[in-house]
Amino acid sequence: MQAIILAAGMGKRLKELTQNQTKCMIKVNGVTLIERMLHQIEKQKVSRIVIVVGYEGQKLIDYIDTLHITTPIVYVENSIYDKTNNIYSLALAKDYLCQDDTLLFESDLIFEDAVLEEILNDRRETLALVDKYESWMDGTCVKLTDDDKIDSFVPGNQFKFEEINQYYKTVNIYKFSKHFSANYYVPFLEAYQKALGVNEYYEQVLRVITMLEDPEITAKRLTGQKWYEIDDIQDLDIAESMFAEDESIQVSLLQQRYGGYWRYPQLLDFCYLVNPYFPPQKLTDEIKASFETLLTQYPSGMKVNSLLAAKNFGVHQENIVVGNGAAELIKSLMESFKGKVGIIRPTFEEYSHRYDEKKLITFWPQNDDYSYSSDDLINFFENKEINNLILINPDNPSGNYIPKNKLIDLIDWTKKNDIQFVIDESFCDFSDELNNTMIEQEFLDNNPHLYVVKSISKSYGIPGLRLGIMASGNASFINEMKKDVAIWNINSFAEFYLQIAEKYEKDYSSALDEFRFERKRFFLALSEIDGLNVIPSQANYLMAELVNGMTSEDLTRLLIVKHNILIKDLSPKIKNGSRQYVRLAIRDKTYNDILIAALKEELL
Repeated sequence: MQAIILAAGMGKRLKELTQNQTKCMIKVNGVTLIERMLHQIEKQKVSRIVIVVGYEGQKLIDYIDTLHITTPIVYVENSIYDKTNNIYSLALAKDYLCQDDTLLFESDLIFEDAVLEEILNDRRETLALVDKYESWMDGTCVKLTDDDKIDSFVPGNQFKFEEINQYYKTVNIYKFSKHFSANYYVPFLEAYQKALGVNEYYEQVLRVITMLEDPEITAKRLTGQKWYEIDDIQDLDIAESMFAEDESIQVSLLQQRYGGYWRYPQLLDFCYLVNPYFPPQKLTDEIKASFETLLTQYPSGMKVNSLLAAKNFGVHQENIVVGNGAAELIKSLMESFKGKVGIIRPTFEEYSHRYDEKKLITFWPQNDDYSYSSDDLINFFENKEINNLILINPDNPSGNYIPKNKLIDLIDWTKKNDIQFVIDESFCDFSDELNNTMIEQEFLDNNPHLYVVKSISKSYGIPGLRLGIMASGNASFINEMKKDVAIWNINSFAEFYLQIAEKYEKDYSSALDEFRFERKRFFLALSEIDGLNVIPSQANYLMAELVNGMTSEDLTRLLIVKHNILIKDLSPKIKNGSRQYVRLAIRDKTYNDILIAALKEELL
């Protein structure tokens, strides 16, 4: 068997990175794509490697000469690479195709060895390697029958988004038998190129062949093996985190992204916190039905969006402000504070990050589960002369919860002591206590020192819309915040959500009931795992201590590398000697069971 690599393209989308070199000389974690690919191919002991070069071809040849590849390499030059597409590059190597069984590669790929092993270990002689279509993928897709026959090729101009559940993306790695190349592919390639020219794609020839009664080529489906196609700098950035040699670096690069994990094939995110049972499909469909209008029209300004939020939360327009996520409002709020700020740790650090650390007075619970009560806070801060107090309720990551009647004690105490009091109730809807919100007009009017923050993203499972609100009886302060943030601080999709949200209140209530049931089940299942001490929580996450000697960093790394699962390593938040903690987001039963199985494998 031989290998053919198509490496003639210019890689224009990578801009200055390919200004003086071909795309396959781009480095991922210090190693060029072509070096990595050639060493992977060489391990398979192929008879030769045919490389079609074009743009900066001599530079590529000279570079490959330095790599000490022992397999014979043959170069084929595409001298008109700037006027042709890959069908012409492959046609230049057609004689080689007919001489031996062939592994065909495009040179802008990065993949783990298991990808190559999948196609080589399959006894079928002619295969197109494919993977289930994901939203980050671009290029040719196929539809398959149950027995892996290629029902149809779907080029980009015929792509239908309503059919994406049926699509598989071609990985651009193929296995052609000598017989297939000589009797099918090359004859059709010559005819296709003669009829339609040289500025086409070689996959279009396969598309024609699959229309035959017996096309010989079938599909090989990947089942989670890692690969990525690098077309632009975003692809390059993601590839560096996926294929980092050092597992700790890989974990760090993933953690530094703070989201966007839909770009990572099969990654299960148990780190970031959302509602797994809301929104319902009908709400999603309603937004989809207005997609074009929302995409092409300006959103309303702050005045209208405050009115929508006021309608949803039952308060006056002058007492509520809408944010581009709660984070925008937190920044504005903390910039307005003066004096000392009381906080509880471990906690959500966005508030403290927006303030001078020297002016923070920190309460650390002195127990193993980091629980505390309103009395604990009053006793601690009684003589600390703070000007502001911030409480996340339930707290993050501990899940500690102060019930409403005890919160009122804290509100009364802060009012008596002239302390501005911020309650972040982003997770309170998940608690077992119903009707526990502090966003009530009469209550706000009676306590103008109180500021209630709520992340709509977390409670309602819509983090992509970036919505948050803050309510206060201090109308003049709310008015100043509205001036501080941009007039169009939320987009039309977020505004439309606020417009329709009331219609789905019953669905939301049902979703919370379903969530509470699953949280209890998940907690009990995790509690049965030796080596894990799970702390009860009233939020949509569970904090757990590792008690088998494993570090939280090691567990986080193992779950990513071996199971493609991302959790929250709490070691940066909690520096408590040798104590090791992680935070596990609660998802639906199907995904939770996957995490349970992975934890059992690593901890038992």
